[in-house]
Amino acid sequence: MKLKIRTGFGYDVHQLQEGLDFWLGGIKIPHTHGALGHSDADVLVHVICDALLGAANMRDIGFHFSDKDPQYKGIDSKILLKEVVHLLSREGYEIGNIDSTICLQEPKVNPHIPAMKTCLAQVMGIPENDISIKATTTEHLGFVGKKEGVAAFATVLIYKQ
Repeated sequence: MKLKIRTGFGYDVHQLQEGLDFWLGGIKIPHTHGALGHSDADVLVHVICDALLGAANMRDIGFHFSDKDPQYKGIDSKILLKEVVHLLSREGYEIGNIDSTICLQEPKVNPHIPAMKTCLAQVMGIPENDISIKATTTEHLGFVGKKEGVAAFATVLIYKQ
């Protein structure tokens, strides 16, 4: 039996704004600023969605969940991720692994990575060991370094028999 393997890549940025809840990797992180967006603006979940959709050649998160559609205003991004996994499953794909990087000057992300992995694994129905989350700063350079925004990247491997 031939195994079909595909890879995908996701990239997203969100502006940070004082007084908003900060959702990252499916969990709420205590901070004075949160990401601005049509949904809950969880940049990590968004890049994982985009990478998964891209790997399956199914366009991107904006195509499936338009920021012009009021039903997605303020939506929990975990709901979108669960739907993306369902879309891939309907096409016969399973997730092999996810590798992601969050670029954020502050707050420190590393203490929250285990909780993010647990949350995302539950949403996607995959082992935590198949999810890698790394965090870095930009050494005070650019919009991330100036604490104006957050960026994230993800690569994924999907497969079907």
